[in-house]
Amino acid sequence: MPTTNRRVLTLDEFTIREMRAFPQATGELSGLLRDIGLAAKRINVEVNKAGLVDILGDAGKQNVQGEDVKKLDEFANDQMVGVLRHGISCAGIASEELSDFVPFEDKISSQSKYVCMFDPLDGSSNIDVNVSIGTIFSVYRRVTECGIPVTVKDFLQPGNRIVASGYVIYGSSTILVYATKRGVNGFTLDPSIGEFCLSHPDIRCPENGNIYSINHGNFFSFSEGLKKYVELCQTRDKSNGGPYTQRYIGSMVSDVHRGLIKGGIFMYPPTAAKPQGKLRLLYECNPLAYLIEKAGGRATDSKQRILDKVPTKLHERTGFFIGSTKMMDELESFLKEDEEKK
Repeated sequence: MPTTNRRVLTLDEFTIREMRAFPQATGELSGLLRDIGLAAKRINVEVNKAGLVDILGDAGKQNVQGEDVKKLDEFANDQMVGVLRHGISCAGIASEELSDFVPFEDKISSQSKYVCMFDPLDGSSNIDVNVSIGTIFSVYRRVTECGIPVTVKDFLQPGNRIVASGYVIYGSSTILVYATKRGVNGFTLDPSIGEFCLSHPDIRCPENGNIYSINHGNFFSFSEGLKKYVELCQTRDKSNGGPYTQRYIGSMVSDVHRGLIKGGIFMYPPTAAKPQGKLRLLYECNPLAYLIEKAGGRATDSKQRILDKVPTKLHERTGFFIGSTKMMDELESFLKEDEEKK
């Protein structure tokens, strides 16, 4: 029989301990985070056996973003929606895979003060080639009155109103990392007991690093300032920490996780083909920006702090730059040149 190190807290134990630090806490947020952990465990099972069942590959249709939907995308979305709907801690959800938000109108759910937004399977283009993928989520306190169905106003909130956010990586090990105002903590799934266990307490993002992540295939559509920064990363003098190492997985949650642990910078700028940017503000950028900031890093769209952007629609896109503070400072000095030339 497997033995468990009782000095290691499970996700459930950790969230309950955190709740006890606040006598006025209702336990709703803790319950919601545990529900997300349950959905992640279900998704993880299917990810691990995706090559053996008929959920690998395209579903034969497109999502609201006009992108091909993978079968595992649909499964992950169904699990997130189902677990949160059947819980008692969420009043409604919005998903990258759905065209509109979904209110949970039963009597108990409508009393909840929280809504959840998520990208059920980030990096899904990697599914067929067995590269790490992930789930990204954020939790907001609703702005409408409890007891009635949520409205779109509850979802169109700036990221600075997030109360918790995080991600799950399905890789060589399955890791759930989440942030609240108390900090950032990581939990690794122990398959022998089926529980997420605290493995990375009080994560802090290094203020500097030597890894940069960007799709070089788009280089000639970058702004002049960004081109200069990328060239600096490649030619940096060794006495000044360089040249930097380029790493780009094509699964943002994996690239950002590496930067969080080791230090680094991730960049997904607007291009000529996508002048507003490609990444989704509500489902991808805000959750990761909140988490990185709570760990000591920074995130911007090149002009303003990501968390200060006020969304106008559920599937709004944006440029995105996120990472270690010193690397972000240097990047922004180059991006400022672009603004000064306009």
